[in-house]
Amino acid sequence: MVDVVTVAALLLLVAGVAGSVVPLVPAGPLSVAGVAVYYALAPPSAPSLGVGWLAVFVLVGLLAFTVEHLGGALASKAGGAETSTMLVAGVASLALFPFLGPLGIVVGVAVAVFGAELYAGKDPASAARAAGYTVAGVLASSVAQLALTLSILAGFVLFVLVL
Repeated sequence: MVDVVTVAALLLLVAGVAGSVVPLVPAGPLSVAGVAVYYALAPPSAPSLGVGWLAVFVLVGLLAFTVEHLGGALASKAGGAETSTMLVAGVASLALFPFLGPLGIVVGVAVAVFGAELYAGKDPASAARAAGYTVAGVLASSVAQLALTLSILAGFVLFVLVL
């Protein structure tokens, strides 16, 4: 039983890492699900995860989820974009994703932010700055999410399976 549980947990953890670079895949929740499956279903004879490690992994997974959803928005605000601009950018990226894939999200966000900022009365340089910050935030949030989900996977393997 522990083999099946461990494999299921590891598959979810690896899916979380992969999901951190694939748009619209909830990387943080997948990683947390992997840890939770092991914690809940591993028999008493299996290596123990412990409540402390469970809490740490859940917090890191929640941080990954937060970074995924707020990275672009926070970068947009840092670049001077209006709050409503991020709503437009989110809709545009979701609409373009099925047609252009991940490139659609990046291009969709950049074009949507630039256009929305121009529509809001900003000059082209300010609109371009906001779009650039937003794209940088979206890409940086993917990198941060990858690092966080990898840390959950590595921590699980190290502290549960190795030590």
